[in-house]
Amino acid sequence: MTQTIFVLNGPNLNLLGTREPGIYGGKTLKDIETDCKAAGGELGLEIDFRQSNHEGVLIDWLHEANGKAAGVMLNAGAYTHTSLALHDAIRAISIPVVELHITNVHAREEFRHKSLIAPAVKGVICGFGPHSYILALHALKNLTA
Repeated sequence: MTQTIFVLNGPNLNLLGTREPGIYGGKTLKDIETDCKAAGGELGLEIDFRQSNHEGVLIDWLHEANGKAAGVMLNAGAYTHTSLALHDAIRAISIPVVELHITNVHAREEFRHKSLIAPAVKGVICGFGPHSYILALHALKNLTA
Protein backbone atom coordinates (compact mmCIF):
# COMPACT_ATOMS: atom_id res chain seq x y z
CA MET A 1 0.00 0.00 0.00
CA THR A 2 1.36 3.41 -1.00
CA GLN A 3 1.72 5.96 1.77
CA THR A 4 0.57 9.51 1.17
CA ILE A 5 2.63 12.52 2.22
CA PHE A 6 1.01 15.95 2.39
CA VAL A 7 3.34 18.74 1.24
CA LEU A 8 1.90 21.98 2.59
CA ASN A 9 3.17 25.37 1.52
CA GLY A 10 2.34 28.66 3.16
CA PRO A 11 2.12 32.32 2.18
CA ASN A 12 3.87 33.76 -0.85
CA LEU A 13 5.34 30.43 -1.95
CA ASN A 14 3.02 30.59 -4.96
CA LEU A 15 5.33 33.39 -6.17
CA LEU A 16 8.47 31.25 -6.29
CA GLY A 17 10.37 31.72 -9.52
CA THR A 18 9.61 35.43 -9.61
CA ARG A 19 9.81 36.37 -5.91
CA GLU A 20 13.35 37.43 -5.01
CA PRO A 21 15.10 34.83 -7.20
CA GLY A 22 18.46 35.88 -5.73
CA ILE A 23 17.23 34.49 -2.40
CA TYR A 24 14.79 31.73 -3.36
CA GLY A 25 16.15 30.66 -6.76
CA GLY A 26 14.41 30.36 -10.09
CA LYS A 27 12.30 27.25 -9.58
CA THR A 28 8.56 27.73 -9.40
CA LEU A 29 6.37 25.96 -6.88
CA LYS A 30 5.07 23.85 -9.77
CA ASP A 31 8.67 22.82 -10.55
CA ILE A 32 9.15 21.81 -6.91
CA GLU A 33 5.87 19.88 -6.98
CA THR A 34 7.07 17.98 -10.07
CA ASP A 35 10.37 17.18 -8.33
CA CYS A 36 8.56 15.99 -5.19
CA LYS A 37 6.21 13.75 -7.15
CA ALA A 38 9.13 12.21 -9.06
CA ALA A 39 11.11 11.60 -5.86
CA GLY A 40 7.98 10.34 -4.12
CA GLY A 41 7.41 7.84 -6.92
CA GLU A 42 10.96 6.53 -6.48
CA LEU A 43 10.32 6.15 -2.73
CA GLY A 44 6.90 4.55 -3.17
CA LEU A 45 5.10 7.59 -1.79
CA GLU A 46 2.09 9.46 -3.11
CA ILE A 47 2.47 13.23 -2.85
CA ASP A 48 -0.48 15.52 -2.09
CA PHE A 49 0.98 18.97 -2.80
CA ARG A 50 -0.86 22.13 -1.70
CA GLN A 51 -0.32 25.86 -1.15
CA SER A 52 -2.33 28.52 0.65
CA ASN A 53 -1.74 32.08 1.73
CA HIS A 54 -4.23 31.57 4.58
CA GLU A 55 -3.25 30.28 8.01
CA GLY A 56 -6.62 28.68 8.73
CA VAL A 57 -6.49 26.67 5.50
CA LEU A 58 -3.07 25.28 6.49
CA ILE A 59 -4.52 24.30 9.88
CA ASP A 60 -7.48 22.58 8.21
CA TRP A 61 -5.08 20.65 5.96
CA LEU A 62 -3.00 19.53 8.94
CA HIS A 63 -6.18 18.19 10.56
CA GLU A 64 -7.15 16.48 7.30
CA ALA A 65 -3.70 14.93 6.93
CA ASN A 66 -4.08 13.21 10.30
CA GLY A 67 -6.69 10.89 8.81
CA LYS A 68 -5.30 10.58 5.28
CA ALA A 69 -1.51 10.79 5.31
CA ALA A 70 1.50 9.06 6.82
CA GLY A 71 3.21 12.42 7.38
CA VAL A 72 3.42 16.09 6.46
CA MET A 73 6.13 18.29 5.04
CA LEU A 74 5.42 21.90 5.98
CA ASN A 75 6.99 25.03 4.55
CA ALA A 76 4.95 27.49 6.56
CA GLY A 77 6.76 30.51 5.15
CA ALA A 78 6.42 33.56 7.38
CA TYR A 79 3.87 31.75 9.57
CA THR A 80 6.83 29.75 10.88
CA HIS A 81 7.81 32.75 12.96
CA THR A 82 4.36 33.94 14.03
CA SER A 83 1.84 31.13 14.31
CA LEU A 84 1.04 29.54 17.63
CA ALA A 85 -2.06 28.17 15.91
CA LEU A 86 0.07 26.10 13.49
CA HIS A 87 2.20 24.94 16.43
CA ASP A 88 -0.93 23.77 18.25
CA ALA A 89 -2.36 22.09 15.13
CA ILE A 90 0.87 20.12 14.64
CA ARG A 91 0.84 19.02 18.28
CA ALA A 92 -2.81 17.98 17.96
CA ILE A 93 -2.16 15.41 15.22
CA SER A 94 -0.49 12.04 15.59
CA ILE A 95 1.52 11.85 12.36
CA PRO A 96 5.07 13.20 11.92
CA VAL A 97 5.56 16.69 10.54
CA VAL A 98 8.86 17.95 9.11
CA GLU A 99 9.41 21.70 8.88
CA LEU A 100 11.33 22.84 5.83
CA HIS A 101 12.65 26.03 4.28
CA ILE A 102 14.34 26.78 0.99
CA THR A 103 16.75 29.26 2.57
CA ASN A 104 18.90 28.98 5.67
CA VAL A 105 16.66 31.01 7.95
CA HIS A 106 19.46 31.24 10.54
CA ALA A 107 21.65 33.14 8.08
CA ARG A 108 18.93 35.69 7.37
CA GLU A 109 17.25 38.46 9.36
CA GLU A 110 17.13 38.03 13.13
CA PHE A 111 13.31 37.73 13.17
CA ARG A 112 13.58 34.58 11.01
CA HIS A 113 15.84 32.80 13.50
CA LYS A 114 12.97 31.76 15.80
CA SER A 115 10.48 29.14 14.66
CA LEU A 116 7.31 28.82 16.71
CA ILE A 117 6.52 25.51 15.03
CA ALA A 118 9.95 23.85 15.49
CA PRO A 119 9.18 22.57 19.02
CA ALA A 120 6.16 20.69 17.62
CA VAL A 121 7.76 19.02 14.58
CA LYS A 122 9.99 15.95 14.28
CA GLY A 123 12.78 17.87 12.55
CA VAL A 124 13.74 20.92 10.53
CA ILE A 125 15.49 21.06 7.15
CA CYS A 126 16.61 24.40 5.75
CA GLY A 127 19.09 26.05 3.47
CA PHE A 128 19.39 23.58 0.61
CA GLY A 129 17.27 25.49 -1.88
CA PRO A 130 14.43 23.57 -3.50
CA HIS A 131 16.34 20.36 -2.67
CA SER A 132 15.19 20.93 0.94
CA TYR A 133 11.88 19.41 -0.18
CA ILE A 134 13.56 16.21 -1.37
CA LEU A 135 15.58 15.95 1.84
CA ALA A 136 12.38 16.38 3.87
CA LEU A 137 10.71 13.69 1.79
CA HIS A 138 13.52 11.26 2.55
CA ALA A 139 13.32 12.16 6.24
CA LEU A 140 9.59 11.44 6.31
CA LYS A 141 10.07 8.17 4.46
CA ASN A 142 12.50 7.12 7.21
CA LEU A 143 10.12 8.29 9.95
CA THR A 144 7.17 6.37 8.51
CA ALA A 145 8.97 3.17 7.49
